[in-house]
Amino acid sequence: MNKIELKEFLEAKVEEYNHPRFIETDPIQIPHQFSKKEDIEIAGFLTATISWGNRKSIITNANKMMTLLNQSPFDYVMNHEASDLEKLRPFVHRTFNEDDLIQFIKSLNHIYKNHGGLEAVFSKYSEEFSTQNAIHQFKKHFFEIEHLTRTQKHVSDPSKNSAAKRINMFLRWMVRDDNNGVDFGIWKSLTPAQLSCPLDVHSGNVARALGLLKRKQNDAKALKELDLALRKLDINDPVKYDFALFGLGVFERF
Repeated sequence: MNKIELKEFLEAKVEEYNHPRFIETDPIQIPHQFSKKEDIEIAGFLTATISWGNRKSIITNANKMMTLLNQSPFDYVMNHEASDLEKLRPFVHRTFNEDDLIQFIKSLNHIYKNHGGLEAVFSKYSEEFSTQNAIHQFKKHFFEIEHLTRTQKHVSDPSKNSAAKRINMFLRWMVRDDNNGVDFGIWKSLTPAQLSCPLDVHSGNVARALGLLKRKQNDAKALKELDLALRKLDINDPVKYDFALFGLGVFERF
């Protein structure tokens, strides 16, 4: 395919998968249970954090998290007591366990009380066409309070050559707003032009098959290469093609 044909092909796939029915089988359904901005972003952040492995398991365990947080994640983060945190101890999703969840609640409390919230941190450090430095700075703030060393592995860092798939996915959820009812678009201080594609094994393989990506590893260098290719197709909303790459990989085994 030439560039025009490739763009038309991907645009058609975006239209096919960027649809409310996408929510039914995707972890994004968890933050869609809420209407308050802070509930949406906290539910989204926690859900994105455990979004690896079987999608049904992700959704099941993300729902368990919301139940443990009394279906009011922001209120829980801001007003919990030490005894409340002990009630989180039944939780586990793969290598993310109850100690990690407790640490995340403490760190989120710190982010909202001392840094103005999740949006404020990412907005402060984002660049014209990148949020990768913002992800790095966010991780520094997230763990600047006393924390468990083991929990650091659950927040990726582009400066350590990570593609940071889960945080980039979370940022897509919060920032994109195309009136299709999938992504939320509740963060108005950032634009889709700043976002990066959530690069994983599925989107990476499809991107290589389509000639959008040559690097074999799914790391920060590959993400930069893919970003540049997608921005040539749509500089204002390059991450919309995540729907096409993901859909082709997961649903069509492209």
